[in-house]
Amino acid sequence: MNCLIVFAHPEPSSFSAALKDRAVRELEGMGHSVVISDLYRMGWNATLGPADFEGSRADADYLDLSREQEHAFANVCQSADVVAEQAKVASADLVLFQFPVWWFSMPAIVKGWVDRVFSRGFAYSAGCKYESGHFKGKRAMLCLTTGTASTLYEANGIDGDLHHVLWPIHNGILGYTGFTVLPPFAAWMPGRVTADEREAYLDAFANRLQRLDQTEPLFFHPWSDYDETQRLKPGIAARSGVQWNQQTGQTFEAAAVDFSRRQAVPPPRG
Repeated sequence: MNCLIVFAHPEPSSFSAALKDRAVRELEGMGHSVVISDLYRMGWNATLGPADFEGSRADADYLDLSREQEHAFANVCQSADVVAEQAKVASADLVLFQFPVWWFSMPAIVKGWVDRVFSRGFAYSAGCKYESGHFKGKRAMLCLTTGTASTLYEANGIDGDLHHVLWPIHNGILGYTGFTVLPPFAAWMPGRVTADEREAYLDAFANRLQRLDQTEPLFFHPWSDYDETQRLKPGIAARSGVQWNQQTGQTFEAAAVDFSRRQAVPPPRG
């Protein structure tokens, strides 16, 4: 299996870096190949703009970024750094994103990597989204560190359920482009726990990587569950933990409780 680790932390001796190093060791130890995009060390330019398009523009007078991305991809005139990262993604069977949670999301440098690398034409196009996305058949997973305890990210926690917090990434980036999305791994406030607890995080992460093939992916409703307005059909109860379907009489609270129960007891794989 070819693995790409997209890593973002400005401090090389951070616990995020320790998780990245453990991932490399475990994956290579299982016989997989690993490529790393260390965004801070690379000096990755996180700003999507005119410099991404090195050839003739689709419209030289007005910058429509999605149109220019599609044009540049089709005409092989994207900037060299984007082309290099897209080659890594194209070769990868698994893409592992490793970063600290900043402001309930990914650091800007990771979002900028997504903005530029997951360009229209390469990562998605008309009619090729979600279960028909360009990255169908690839898997993706987030490995996170937080500054606060796990209790804050529970359903009744002040920060909200972790799956709700990560929905824009899991659904809006990874699911949207066709990835099979594996449940995230989180190391809770590693800067405020003991050395033994940090070591336990590393061991737990290694165990997760060793069991990738046995891990049940996150659930996303297929196209067939949606009507022509791309809303869940009247008879379909939401199962994602973030959506709920009023047309079934389902409430947000009931959907959230059902999701929590299913997460507590993962269904067996066939």
